[in-house]
Amino acid sequence: MGTQEKSTRLSVVRGILLLTFGVFVFRLVQLQLLQSERYRERAEAQAIKRLVVYPPRGTIYDRAGRVIVENAPAFSVVLVPAEFALERAPLLASLIGVDSLWLRQQVSRLRREAPFVPFRVLRDADFRVVAAIEEHRALLPGVSIELETRRLYRGMARLAHVLGYVREVGPQHLQRMGDYYRMGDPIGHAGLEASFEPFLRGEKGYRFVVVDARGQPVAAFRNKRYDVPPREGFDLYLDIDMQLQTVAEHALAGRRGALVALDPQTGGILALVSKPDYEPALLARREVGQYYEELLTDPERPLFNRALQALYPPGSTWKMLVAVAALHDGLITERTELICTGGFTYGGRMYRCHHAHGRVNVVRALQVSCNTFFYQLGLRVGLERMQRYAHLFGFGRVTGIDLPGESAGIVPSREFYDRRYGKKGWSEGGRLVNLGIGQGELGVTPLQMAVYAAALATGVVRQPHVVRAIFNKQLGELQPVAYAERPLPIERSVLEIIRRGMEEAVNAPGGTAQSAQVAGITVCGKTGTAQNPHGRDHAWFIGFAPREHPRIAFAVIVENAGFGGAVAAPIARQLLQAFFFGADRADSLQLRQALAARAN
Repeated sequence: MGTQEKSTRLSVVRGILLLTFGVFVFRLVQLQLLQSERYRERAEAQAIKRLVVYPPRGTIYDRAGRVIVENAPAFSVVLVPAEFALERAPLLASLIGVDSLWLRQQVSRLRREAPFVPFRVLRDADFRVVAAIEEHRALLPGVSIELETRRLYRGMARLAHVLGYVREVGPQHLQRMGDYYRMGDPIGHAGLEASFEPFLRGEKGYRFVVVDARGQPVAAFRNKRYDVPPREGFDLYLDIDMQLQTVAEHALAGRRGALVALDPQTGGILALVSKPDYEPALLARREVGQYYEELLTDPERPLFNRALQALYPPGSTWKMLVAVAALHDGLITERTELICTGGFTYGGRMYRCHHAHGRVNVVRALQVSCNTFFYQLGLRVGLERMQRYAHLFGFGRVTGIDLPGESAGIVPSREFYDRRYGKKGWSEGGRLVNLGIGQGELGVTPLQMAVYAAALATGVVRQPHVVRAIFNKQLGELQPVAYAERPLPIERSVLEIIRRGMEEAVNAPGGTAQSAQVAGITVCGKTGTAQNPHGRDHAWFIGFAPREHPRIAFAVIVENAGFGGAVAAPIARQLLQAFFFGADRADSLQLRQALAARAN
C-alpha cells in the first residue's frame, strides 16, 4: 500500500470521525438548548402524579341553626392497581384486616377495567392501620394514605330518610352524572345527600406530586404552582326541628309506620319519620359494606321511606274530602241530616257502621266518624267529582318535595276500573260506597296526608320541603329556596264547617280523637282505620293546631295497630306537646330521661 493511498484512507477516517463528532455535538446542542424544555416536561410527566383532593361536603343545619351533619377528618388507604405488586397482597391484607383472596381479585379486576384509577381499599382507617402502612411503605408500591373527610352526625335524632347517606359512586351514577365522577368518588345516596348532591359535593381539587420509582410521593411538584384547590360544598339550612324530630322518632320507636309534621303557613317539614329506619353514621364508616348488606336483606325494609313511598288506604281521614266536595257543589248543606241505624244497605249488601248514630249532619258525622253518613255521601258525590276534588288537594300526584323517590299514589277513575276489572266487571255504586269512607283502591302517602291536613287548615296547598335556604360559599350569601303554592278554589265557609267537625272530633264528648287533646291548645283532627287484607288494620290520625292560627299540621300512621284513636292519636299528642311546650313535656319518660342525660 502506497503512501498516497494511506493518506487518502486516513483522511476518510478523519472525515468520518469529524462527521460523527459533529452529529453528536449537534444532537447535544439540540437536546440541551433547542429541545430541553420539551424533554424536561416529558421526563417530569413520567415522574409526577396528579392526586384528587376531595372537598368537604356542605354542612347541614336545622331550623334553629343547630348542626345536624358536618365533616370529620378520616384516613383512606388508596391503591393504584397498575402500580401495585400482586405478591404484596397478603401483606397489605394483613395490615388492613381484609381477606387476601378478595384483595387479589379486586386488584386483578381493576387492572383490566381501570388500572390507573385510585382504589380506596379501606375508608376511615384508624391510626394503627395508618402507622402500619407507613412502616411498610417501601414494600407496598402503589399504596398510599390520603386524608379525606367523612360525614359526622350530631344530635339524638337519626333523620335517616331525610338525610340519606354518602357512598362510593356506582356504575349507575357514572352513566347519568356526566364527566365529574370517577370510580371511587363519594356521592350522595337517598335523602338530601342525593337530591342536593350538586350543591353539597363542592368541586374537586388536584395536587401534583413528584413520585419515586415505586410510585410513592416524595415532593410537591414545582412548589405547588399547578395545584388546584378544592371548593367546599354549599351548606343547607332545613326547616327540620331537631328536638321535634327526636320526639317523633321516639314516639314511633319499635313500630312500623310514618309521621310527617309541617308548617302549614310555609310547607316547611318540621319532622319526618319512617320506621323502621337505619343509622346513617354506620354507613359513613369502614364497616359500610357489611351494614349495607344487612339493611338490604332486612325483611322490615329499613331503607324504604314509608313517609314518601308507601301507599295506604286513607280510611276515615278521607271523609273531609268527600264532605268538601258535597258541600261546595251544593249536594248537601251544613243542616242536611242523614239517618244512621248502624249501617247502610246497597245492592243487596249491608255496609256497617261502628254505631247507630241516629240523625247526623256533616259536623256530627265527622265528630263521631259515622260511616253510614259517608256511604251515602260517596254515592251523591260520584266518581268524577271525587277524583276532581282529590286532585285539588294533590292526591294522585307527587307533592314535589325536595327528597327523592316520592310516590304519586292512586286516585281511581273510570278508566282505572275499566283497565283493572274490564268495562263490565265492576259496579260504580258499590265502589263509591267504599270510596266514601276512604277504602277500596285509594292509595295515599303519609306526606300527601300532611299536605291535605295543612290545606284544610289554611285553604292553600303548599309544596312541602325540607330545605329552607342554601348558603352559597362562592358568593358568601344565604339564598332562600322558593316553593310553589296555590289557593284551594273552595269557599271559606265550607272549610270552616270541616274545621268545626275536626275540632269536635278531638274536643267534644263522643269524638273519636279525644286522646289527642292538649291542654290549652285547640287541636283539630281526624282518626282513620285503614283496612289491611294482610293483617291488622292500619291506624291513622291527621290534623293541625291550633285552630285559630295553625302552626303545625301532621299525619301519623302506624301499621297493623288497629283503631287510629287508640294508637295514632296519642302519638300526635306527644308531638304537639313537644311542639308547643318543649320536648321535655312529651309523654315519654324514656325520652325525658334521654334529654336530661344529654343536657348534663
